[in-house]
Amino acid sequence: MMAASTDGTKTERMHPGVLRVMHWTNAVAMIIMIMSGWGIYNDYVIISGWSFPDSVKLGTWAAQSLQWHFAGMWLLVLNGLAYLVYGFVTGRFRRRFLPITLSDLVGTIRDTLRFKLAHDDITHYNAVQKILYIVVILAGVLQVITGIALWKPAQYPALVDLFGGFQGTRIAHFLGMAVIVGFVVVHVALALLVPRTLWAMMTGGPKLPR
Repeated sequence: MMAASTDGTKTERMHPGVLRVMHWTNAVAMIIMIMSGWGIYNDYVIISGWSFPDSVKLGTWAAQSLQWHFAGMWLLVLNGLAYLVYGFVTGRFRRRFLPITLSDLVGTIRDTLRFKLAHDDITHYNAVQKILYIVVILAGVLQVITGIALWKPAQYPALVDLFGGFQGTRIAHFLGMAVIVGFVVVHVALALLVPRTLWAMMTGGPKLPR
């Protein structure tokens, strides 16, 4: 929602309401997809001798996990598509994730290794954060593509061939999941370390010039 500051400049919250709804919807969808995906994985493991414990699976057996996965899939795809359209049309992606310079990246890594990474301004993403957001968006797109290939291999053989066959597609889908889980772990850890970022995603955060 837009407002006007005392000098007449139009402002809006750091995280507009529509974005916050998409963010939390995406969080629910990802949890469903990840936990049900672990249940599906256990039925036909990729890494021999390693499977996910029942306590972190969604679904008591593979067929039930698949039902959860398909339900979460539609929620994730529709919400993700809305998020991509919103990000590009409003220019939010360009404003929040670009530019990324080598000097900023090196500086952020150096400050992180020295435990001097500043969190004073939550309205600004550092170079590493920008890269992580871009990577997780690309990983999400990869998950949709590989997921469709695994779901309908006979209908979309070109997609399966793109990843070197059905097993290669499974591996790509698994690696995409690992990237997303890694992002979620880092994202949650940062939210706990800097609670203002979590509060901003719940309330909208500070007002910024539009």
